[in-house]
Amino acid sequence: MRIPFRVVPAVSPDAPLRLLTVHAHPDDEASKGAATVACLNAQGVHCVLVCCTGGEAGDILNPEMDRPDVRGDLAAVRESELARAAAIIGYDEVVMLGYRDSGMKDSEANAHPGAFANADPDEAVGRLVAIIRRVRPQVIVTYPDARGEYDHPDHVQVHDVTVPAFHAAGDPDRYPEAGPAWQPSKLYYTMWSRARIVGRHAKFLELGIDSPYDDWWFERPSRDHLLTTKVPIGEHWDVGVEALRAHATQIDPSSPFWFGLPDDVARTIYPFDDYRLEFSHVGHPAEGDLEYDLFAGLRGTTTATG
Repeated sequence: MRIPFRVVPAVSPDAPLRLLTVHAHPDDEASKGAATVACLNAQGVHCVLVCCTGGEAGDILNPEMDRPDVRGDLAAVRESELARAAAIIGYDEVVMLGYRDSGMKDSEANAHPGAFANADPDEAVGRLVAIIRRVRPQVIVTYPDARGEYDHPDHVQVHDVTVPAFHAAGDPDRYPEAGPAWQPSKLYYTMWSRARIVGRHAKFLELGIDSPYDDWWFERPSRDHLLTTKVPIGEHWDVGVEALRAHATQIDPSSPFWFGLPDDVARTIYPFDDYRLEFSHVGHPAEGDLEYDLFAGLRGTTTATG
């Protein structure tokens, strides 16, 4: 899709910086970029999380939480877990987009009329546009197109809703009922680099611990050549681990995938969060160069070009 050129107002040096992240379910915010948000929050950036579904169709992966009282109101439990995780990470606000968890393909949940995957696209984009215009973020973070790799219907839908909402929010002729137009400056996709996986797998083997990374992880095509941005997170690495543990229904505390390495070892292996800069009104890094800040080009920006 070709995006028409639009002049974007410059960000004044004293403008408050704002980040908006768009995730599918409670717990996604903990596994994708949590330490980045913690770092930005510590720098005074206003951070807002949009969670598109309530996670009603999620499996309970922690045996200790697989109880009738939890299963009886899983959406409320997961929302409470989300609130705890968001506080740990440093989000200033959590906004529920209001859709139901779609479950996996061909599941009963996937056919529910309230499922996010079944949402009217125009309505869903409009809901997110209204949030963008109210929050007025310069940077939005969401998912790449997961088709053919991780085909969870909600993750696909997050991509399909967020990308058009990023562009529509700045167009005063689109969704006029959603408030005054606001054009975010940068759109990023969260990524998991092959380098991270290789490093963790090697450390498991070095320590003589069974690795959770089987051949499937290495048969997948590497996307490392698509990375544009590596945010150093060493000082805030623990935040992601603590936020994951806050999702007690979804994260088994004995999971080797998340917690199989000692924390003091795991934090040193790959102390970065990875992103792809998908669209920018303030320029892209030169070919072969990497950014190390989601707000690169925006801190003290005096000009902006499309």
